[in-house]
Amino acid sequence: MFWWCRLDSFVSLQHTGDYRACSLNAEQGLGVASLSVIYGSLLLSAILLPPLLIKTLGCKWTIVASMACYLTYSFGNLYSGWESLIPTSAVLGLAGGPLWSAKCTYLTLSAQRQAQEEEGQAQDLLSQYFGIFFAMFQSSAIWGNLLSSLIFSQDTHVADISEEALQYCGVGLCADELIQSGNATRPEQKLVYTLMGCYIGMGLVAMASVAIFLDNIDGDVAKEFRGSGQSLCSTAMATVRLLSDRKLQLLVPMTIYSGLEQSFLWAEFTKNYVTCALGIHVIGFSMICFGACNSVSSFLCGKIAPLTGRMVMFGLAALTNFCCIMGLLFWRPHPDHFAVFFLVAGLWGMADGILQTQINATYGVLFPDHKEAAFANIRLWESAGFLLAFGYSSHLCLSTKTYLLLSALGLSLLTYPLLELLVRRGRIGCCRPPQQQGEQSAVHGTGDAVHMNSSL
Repeated sequence: MFWWCRLDSFVSLQHTGDYRACSLNAEQGLGVASLSVIYGSLLLSAILLPPLLIKTLGCKWTIVASMACYLTYSFGNLYSGWESLIPTSAVLGLAGGPLWSAKCTYLTLSAQRQAQEEEGQAQDLLSQYFGIFFAMFQSSAIWGNLLSSLIFSQDTHVADISEEALQYCGVGLCADELIQSGNATRPEQKLVYTLMGCYIGMGLVAMASVAIFLDNIDGDVAKEFRGSGQSLCSTAMATVRLLSDRKLQLLVPMTIYSGLEQSFLWAEFTKNYVTCALGIHVIGFSMICFGACNSVSSFLCGKIAPLTGRMVMFGLAALTNFCCIMGLLFWRPHPDHFAVFFLVAGLWGMADGILQTQINATYGVLFPDHKEAAFANIRLWESAGFLLAFGYSSHLCLSTKTYLLLSALGLSLLTYPLLELLVRRGRIGCCRPPQQQGEQSAVHGTGDAVHMNSSL
């Protein structure tokens, strides 16, 4: 899985890449359109594809096939235009749902098997697994942004930022001139070629490494499914059927908020604060700080959560996010406040590391026999958050978008504690929704080993 994490060094163009894709392809709104296509197609793929592909191919080969689709996006950026970026964005989005669901399912299966062998608690191991994984995954923001920043720092077209332009930074003034402030000029094309070449090379190495070295942990189950004659339509609709579960309904606001807060940092903070006040060439370095803190936070969260319970970790993440959002509402960014840009990115990374680790672990604990559909729902609702944010991004003032983010956080703080309270009181448990006749779990009998109350 370490080598698969390296793939996201080139997806820094897309994830920490929300800002990089918008900046590199800003002409005629191509960057925003590309990202909208990515998350729109990812939302669609999360509904239909993950259970079908994972049960048919198994986790390993679903990951490999999805990684190959991800590579097309870097090739599309070599000669970026509507005819190249829009189709490759759609391909990347369609691969995103199966890729992430397969990754999460693979980690869950590994944790459950280790728990059976060691007679331990699966939920504790699962939290540690996700902590280690997201620590490696988020470290890709360090290496990917370091690479892009070192390459783009060779660009000679660095504009000076006037005091007049600084008045449009942050939540200061709401005007169309905001998008023109700061140094948002596209780097030289030869530098883009160099960066994309590095991303493609790392992606190919990562894909080959997973194909050769990753254990095919559920290969026998996938082979059994292919020969079972089960309805492909029923399997594909497993994600939709799970929406009737009240546990999932209470988790949806937190999952949507996860997409909203990530898109806010990658798009709004990098554009309206970093690029506006410091220039596009500083974005990568600020996101390195975000990635480093996110990586450390993910690892520590995986170790600490079994001792404190998820409620404490979610509360810490929510408090940190709230403080950052309130600070951004009142802060007027200026080049003299250089350290503050990195402080905000670092604190946001700490909170996001907790959220990503614990959201994925919670879904794995609550839906042990519906892993593929559960993790597909994470991608579905997180993508809905991204798509919602991109939809209103160019139509609302930054202050309005900030208050909307605060509202989403507030809703999450109502529904998630309610879920934990109901589970603790036995009103809703880890019981499974009724399965369709003939539907089988990926690993038989593993769900009985998972007990929710011990993680509170």
